[in-house]
Amino acid sequence: MSAPHPVDSSGADTAIRLRAVTKTYDSGVLALGPIDLAVGRGGFVSLLGPSGCGKSTALRLIAGLAAASSGSIEVAGGARPPRGGHAVGFVFQEPTLMPWASIAANVALPLALAHTPKDETAQRVAAVLARVELQDFANSYPRELSGGMKMRVSLARALVTDPDILLMDEPFAALDEITRFRLNDDLLALWRDLGKTVLFVTHSVFESVYLSQRVVVMSPRPGRIAAEFHIDAPEPRGEAFRTSADYAAQCREVSLALAATGGTRVHR
Repeated sequence: MSAPHPVDSSGADTAIRLRAVTKTYDSGVLALGPIDLAVGRGGFVSLLGPSGCGKSTALRLIAGLAAASSGSIEVAGGARPPRGGHAVGFVFQEPTLMPWASIAANVALPLALAHTPKDETAQRVAAVLARVELQDFANSYPRELSGGMKMRVSLARALVTDPDILLMDEPFAALDEITRFRLNDDLLALWRDLGKTVLFVTHSVFESVYLSQRVVVMSPRPGRIAAEFHIDAPEPRGEAFRTSADYAAQCREVSLALAATGGTRVHR
């Protein structure tokens, strides 16, 4: 069974580290923190909490899309990477695809911005589209794809630069349950195959327990770490785990911890 654990404090093998990080908006609202968090290299960690608790804010700070009000952030062994760095790939809540561009062109965007040679770009785009099983849709346009396929394109675009760290902000929240389950399984397969560090934001207890090695429960705003669980499950995970009594029990524990913060008790 899973149980609360203190925040990981490992050293050299830490991919992401936040120390006493806070974020206060210009309006004076304290949105986040202070929080301390360490994510080990190659780990899969979920941030779980109610809407507005600062989960997405934490991701944006780690990615360098916003500045912390106080505290320090280290990513991939150093200070937070500058804008344009490829240590981090980001998958947003919405696919945010360019409707006028082909799927291949959408995936190639980060490489185009980095002035990557055309031959290398073509090879890398083809490889990553094959990885997400969209190789037959390279010349299609976003309007021709389903919601799940669009999210695969977004994931491919994040992976095309071969980042060390993948930040994912509730990427499957708007999808139907069947598609979401499939993409959960596909994401786990990618994580195992590629060895990326994944920090995944969700408000779903069930999704967090199914995907993660660790679930970090956050309190309502200002978001702080309220509890942490290490998820014990056989690998590779699949339908047998999703339908097991052990999975249900671990979801119940995490749900109770979330409820204790004042957050919503259970979300699929």
